[in-house]
Amino acid sequence: MVKDSQTQPPYFNIDPDRALQELDPPVTTGDFNRIAEVCTRGREDLASRGMNEEGRKSLRLFSTWEITRYLIPVATPHFRRVLKAHPDLPQGRSETEGGAKWFTLDEVLRLRAHFATEGSKAKEYRPYRPDGLPAKMVAVANFKGGVGKTSTAAHLAMSAALDGYRVLVIDLDSQGSMTSIFGGKVDDEWDTVFPLLARHYASHLRRENQGRIDRGDPPLPFDDTLTEALKVRSQDLIQKTHWPNIDLIGAQLNLYWSEFQIPVWRMQARGWKLWDSLTDILEADGVLDGYDVIFLDTPPALGYLTINGLAASDILLVPLGASFLEFDSTGRFFDMLHSTFASIEEGENMAARALGREELAFEWDAVRAVITRYDGAQQGELASLIQAYLGRTLSPHRQDFTALIGQAGEQVSGIYEADYRDFNRETYARGRETFDATYAAFKRLLLGSWRRDELAAQAEAGVA
Repeated sequence: MVKDSQTQPPYFNIDPDRALQELDPPVTTGDFNRIAEVCTRGREDLASRGMNEEGRKSLRLFSTWEITRYLIPVATPHFRRVLKAHPDLPQGRSETEGGAKWFTLDEVLRLRAHFATEGSKAKEYRPYRPDGLPAKMVAVANFKGGVGKTSTAAHLAMSAALDGYRVLVIDLDSQGSMTSIFGGKVDDEWDTVFPLLARHYASHLRRENQGRIDRGDPPLPFDDTLTEALKVRSQDLIQKTHWPNIDLIGAQLNLYWSEFQIPVWRMQARGWKLWDSLTDILEADGVLDGYDVIFLDTPPALGYLTINGLAASDILLVPLGASFLEFDSTGRFFDMLHSTFASIEEGENMAARALGREELAFEWDAVRAVITRYDGAQQGELASLIQAYLGRTLSPHRQDFTALIGQAGEQVSGIYEADYRDFNRETYARGRETFDATYAAFKRLLLGSWRRDELAAQAEAGVA
């Protein structure tokens, strides 16, 4: 039956008295708490779907097919022969008599180490990682929400872990989405990066107060928060996750308090270089030597936590959707990055020039925008236009939105945590292709920047 073309739209002739009858009582501040509690119960229920009987997340097993296709570059028959010849190696487990063998990721890492030692030197069993250089820090940022920022960071972290790297994930977003993905437990701000930033400020303030005392000036306030922060080390905050080679510094709502506390500290001590705080602390605590790659998931705003993450990073990734509004917002984000860091440089360098010191200049190994949630049928033309404008700044690999990604989101997990038996091998292979390509593009940046550092270090050593 064809509708009457003259039918009026639903927003005409709404009766005010009927609308009043349908209206709820006015909302109070207390109602916000009720809604928040309902959301908390729902979040805990959804998050628990991926947890085991002990209430913790567990990582699925990996089949021989997955291992030989995605993780260790050997033919399946050769893989089986090696296991048979070395009964001391992990042998996996079968769910049925004579069925496929399944392994934990920890067992896969042990098998990779064996092949790296005993296998062909022409194959890459372990990923490239130059000796003597620190971990590369990777910030994933954009001040527009909903662009796939946390999902991109999580999947890259998982990709790097499957590739054999030691990964640390630092959640700088008080919403704690990354923390939920990796099953982190965070009670308050003292389990987040907050005490590390406070410790950096406290150390600066202690030195400044000593100078003030030496000059006969009164010291600046040094409260209990700063005293306690001086006792905290990064290792106190790092949690193990259900991934054997991914660790986490988590976040929760109270971390947002940092956005109010940091400007107070800046007002008290103008000489405190807050943008160095995260890098300095991680380096001082040996964290940069204990991992290969550190991913920083930033808040969807250009606040103090984001500035810390961006300043600390070697590689910056900026996710965006293939839409006009997200392209427009991303352009404004880069504009704000320019004005923010140029302002910091200008302020610091005025004093540096006056004192004859080296001037500050922020630098990143690479910056790439990444198109996420891509629908080729609907967004192909606009994505190509964005590519034309951004050129090499935009990664040519676009993350498709597939059924595999949708299910992973429902399970509060990543696509690499999805069991291909819930689909089939072909669907699984197609679903992860786009993320594998994104990781490959990122890995080129990672290896290229490490190699540049390695050659520079060799050249410097040769000159010395």
